[in-house]
Amino acid sequence: MSSASSSQMPATAQGRAELLAGRQNLLQLVQLRWLAVMGQLATVLGVPPTMGIALPLRDMLSLLAVLALFNVASWLRAVYAERVPSAELFAGLLVDVSVLAGLLHLAGGITNPFIFLFLLQLTVGAVLLPPRYGWALVGYCGVCFALLALWFRPLVLPGLGVVRLPVHYVVGLLLCFVLSAGLVVLFIQRISTNLRQRDAHLADLRQRAAEEEHIVRMGLLASGAAHELGTPLATLSVILGDWSRMGPFAADPELREEIEEMQRQIERCKGIVSGILRSAGEVRGESPTHSTLGEFLDELVDDWRQRRAHGQLQLQLKDVPDIPIVSDAAITQMMGNILDNALEAAPGQPIVLQAACEGDWLNLVVHDQGPGFAKDMLNRVGKPYQSTKDKHGRGLGLFLALNVARSLGGQLGIRNRQQGGADVMVRLPLAALQLRDNVHHGYPR
Repeated sequence: MSSASSSQMPATAQGRAELLAGRQNLLQLVQLRWLAVMGQLATVLGVPPTMGIALPLRDMLSLLAVLALFNVASWLRAVYAERVPSAELFAGLLVDVSVLAGLLHLAGGITNPFIFLFLLQLTVGAVLLPPRYGWALVGYCGVCFALLALWFRPLVLPGLGVVRLPVHYVVGLLLCFVLSAGLVVLFIQRISTNLRQRDAHLADLRQRAAEEEHIVRMGLLASGAAHELGTPLATLSVILGDWSRMGPFAADPELREEIEEMQRQIERCKGIVSGILRSAGEVRGESPTHSTLGEFLDELVDDWRQRRAHGQLQLQLKDVPDIPIVSDAAITQMMGNILDNALEAAPGQPIVLQAACEGDWLNLVVHDQGPGFAKDMLNRVGKPYQSTKDKHGRGLGLFLALNVARSLGGQLGIRNRQQGGADVMVRLPLAALQLRDNVHHGYPR
């Protein structure tokens, strides 16, 4: 069965994008870490002479040296790594938080005003990491904050002595940190989610615009071809009419039968050409065809059976109301393409068309007995020239069907059945069938 691909990015392109994003995020962390190392180094070396506060410089400088070496290793990893997963970024941030906690432990713990630098680490994690890692980082920072309230080397300020904070103040500070950390992570993640949804929506709109442009080009091509084919078909019809009246052909029943069959096929070709021109707006003054939903489905099936005499099609109706509708040739052509694909997928095997109504929706499902869709095609409905039939120019059936369904406010999906075969599912709003009088959707039939 023919299949078209969706607007989703192919697996290879998506993999390259994820690879690039992981490496770029790691490089961002490396750059931010160098800034942190330089800022912390300046603070550690500048506080004792300017403020007269004694600090354990050897221990603090050792921690900064460890952080610098780790950052060099991270930079080498970003340069040569083939893939940088989120877990690796999370581990790097844990190192940053641990070093910061170690520095604060040596410099007053929770009494140090730089204690809220933990929020900077949380902000970076909320932007770069998936939600589960972001909340894990909140928990780790909260534990470090609580430990720094209990276990730290006190600061000795000139003229004030050892800094001690009241218990109630420490508890309030801890609650303030937890609340601030949770809100920062929550809102950053929500904003990031909104931005991703916006980008995905814009990408979908661009994809649909490209598909509609492709359809317009195909419509123009079909209309031009129909104009060009009109003259040779008319010439062939005249020649066959002359042959049918010639003695040698009229006297031979077998030749006469073949000429009549050729005339029928030419008339069919002329009908197809007229349909293309009519869909392109070349034929005026035709009013929409009013029918009922049941009659429309019966006519659709009967017309397909007449055109595909070797096909076996069964129509199954379930809870289909006999409501008046305005039949649209686009829907007929759409379902015809899907049924043709099903027949080509399993020649000689029966095809089932199920029609059911659920609330205000009409669900049409085509079952075939073919080999089904390839796994890599199940999630790629919507692109032209994606086909399992390995023939040039194929794969347009579901592409056009999907865009017709979209134009009516509906949906199209595909799936493989466990017992074998495949399903193509079309979901259309009943309101689109009932309220479209004198509306032309502009899609090639």
